[in-house]
Amino acid sequence: MQRVFVYSHLLGTNRKLNEEVYVAQPPGFVDPKFPDHVYKLNKAHYGLKQAPRAWYDTLSTFLLSKGFVCGKIDSTLFLKKYPKHIILVQIYVDDIIFGSTNPKLCEKFELLMKSEYKMSMMGELTFFLGLQIKQSEKGIFINQGKYVHEMLKKFDLTSCTPMKTPMAPPLSLDKDSKGKPVDVTLYRGMIGSLLYLTASRPDIMYSTCLCARYQAEPKESHLTAVKRIFRYLKGTPNLGLWYSKCWVFVGILGSN
Repeated sequence: MQRVFVYSHLLGTNRKLNEEVYVAQPPGFVDPKFPDHVYKLNKAHYGLKQAPRAWYDTLSTFLLSKGFVCGKIDSTLFLKKYPKHIILVQIYVDDIIFGSTNPKLCEKFELLMKSEYKMSMMGELTFFLGLQIKQSEKGIFINQGKYVHEMLKKFDLTSCTPMKTPMAPPLSLDKDSKGKPVDVTLYRGMIGSLLYLTASRPDIMYSTCLCARYQAEPKESHLTAVKRIFRYLKGTPNLGLWYSKCWVFVGILGSN
């Protein structure tokens, strides 16, 4: 991709409901003649639990009618192929991330969406769901450096000594049935945080998954291994994934 952009849509607008939904009169706007009456919604509104599903149904139908194909594995991913280029569209609640191998296709897609819905262009994608995205003429770099610092602070490991590797070779963990038990909630929280980080850090995948096997009854030896991964992250917070320009353009459409 050349660049990635983000579009946002006001969740609740232009979404028809397929079921009957009623809401109470909001405080300060109660009709004195009919204080016990309720409103019947014709369309979904922001905050309504049916809104995301209604919006997805509306948007997916529209994209399919315009020649896009829905992903077989990820139903929120849509693809449209051209003779020499492609455009990818990813839906996340009321945001749309889209990118293409041809910048003109992104401009065309932006105009298409604005002609049908009340949407706003939020610009080039730089940060999304904890992922930091840096785009240049040479390619796209994705990392979670900010998330790493937040993890270290959350588990009080900001002052730990950095390590050069996520594991101490050779390391073979087992159940350690005679080991000293540790806080299960703490251990699982650390594992959960590390698993989310693997989205941009495949270098910690093996060690994290190995430690994740012992979440039922974690022992001190397991916690030590997990802390070793955090110490490795302390010394390598800015590592990530690099995608060269040889094939990609990305952005976000956002709500008004």
